Amino acid sequence: MQIAVIGTGYVGLVTGVCLSEFGFRVTCIDNDSDKIAKLQQQIMPIFEVGLEKLVENNRKAARLSFSTDLAQAVGAADIVFIAVGTPQNDTDGMPELSYFNAAAREIAKALKNYTLVVTKSTVPVGTNRQLAKIISETNPDADFDVASNPEFLREGAAVEDFMSPERIVAGIDSKRAMEMLTKLYEPICLNGAKLFFTTFESAETIKYVTNSMLATRIALINEVSDFCEKTGANIRDVAKGVGMDYRIGEKFLQPGPGYGGSCFPKDTMALQQMARKVGVDISIIEATINSNEKRKLKMAEKIVQANGGSVAGQTIAVLGLTFKPGTDDMREGASLVIVPELLRQGASIRAYDPQGMKEAQKYLNGDIAWCKDVFEAIEQADMLVLLTEWNEFRSLDLKKVKAALRKPLVVDLRNIYKRQDMMKNGFHYVSIGRQDVIPGQPWISDLNMQDEKAA
Repeated sequence: MQIAVIGTGYVGLVTGVCLSEFGFRVTCIDNDSDKIAKLQQQIMPIFEVGLEKLVENNRKAARLSFSTDLAQAVGAADIVFIAVGTPQNDTDGMPELSYFNAAAREIAKALKNYTLVVTKSTVPVGTNRQLAKIISETNPDADFDVASNPEFLREGAAVEDFMSPERIVAGIDSKRAMEMLTKLYEPICLNGAKLFFTTFESAETIKYVTNSMLATRIALINEVSDFCEKTGANIRDVAKGVGMDYRIGEKFLQPGPGYGGSCFPKDTMALQQMARKVGVDISIIEATINSNEKRKLKMAEKIVQANGGSVAGQTIAVLGLTFKPGTDDMREGASLVIVPELLRQGASIRAYDPQGMKEAQKYLNGDIAWCKDVFEAIEQADMLVLLTEWNEFRSLDLKKVKAALRKPLVVDLRNIYKRQDMMKNGFHYVSIGRQDVIPGQPWISDLNMQDEKAA
């Protein structure tokens, strides 16, 4: 089976590369000639664990190629995936479909034999029926079907998620499409994935509701962490106890400075706007969006208050800039709100991120020193802020950290460290959703500290 993938961003590149790993012949297409030239040299446009090695292996096996020639690749393909960007527009926050529609017209012109055109891009409800209309109007003789196949890839674990998903959602409108997708995903389903067929509209909605529900869990646990700080409850114990309920589960119950990335902010906003357009009250999602935006500024203020109410003239070491570990993606990251706010209040920043330095410099400017490693960032800083939970930050030499800082002040917005360890090493340690001492119950405090893991 011959496959063409239009778009070489996170979704398109991972989709094409992973399908080639399953033995299909795949051509990844992009109109960015510079990006394609680099991919042909095995220079990755993104950081994603395991991706570079798969590209190398499958190019050597002649199953994977990169090209700017859409017409040739589509004309030879049995299945064409559309994985172009659908960023938020500047007016109402809905996905911008100009790239998607342009790709649809180009695909229509290039179709020769029967082809299944599959939407991987995140698109509003109704887009796949519109896609079929665009193709038919552009090329009335085209023999094709359309399918909606939303992605559920986590940045930093995208290869793993594609290879071993819990489920594959496919919105279809014909038996031929069902047969093609069943054949395509057979290698993955043999590993235990469930292939779920539904309508176009349901598949499109599943994508938005999935991300919105996960975003809501994050916003809720962040607000609960504030409650824990005020009442003496321990957010780690609360999250663990709640997550042990099989109806809820433990994922996405870790507090932090707010969700970011390319999916949750965009998809919650789009679902809100789609609901408004059809006259549906979706106030829970609206509350999630508002809570998340307030969270980032609240975390900036938490840093300021930890330093006595002012950071003017202070040097702050910030470890972690990307919205999550395992990626170089800065989009909608908490650092894009927190760092500018600290700068606005008169601080200078010494920043380090294992993968995000190049991307961060596109988004952040001002009095920022871009450091080559952790201890260059910490050296002679007045305080340390842990903003992204990269593994290399989890086991720092605490004695060395204390010696490098001007003041032993650490603000941990990811709860990476045990409070007991930090206090034993003489730090003033500020974390999320936990009090340093539980009044009148020292044995419980000791137990909680012992049980906390640097997760």
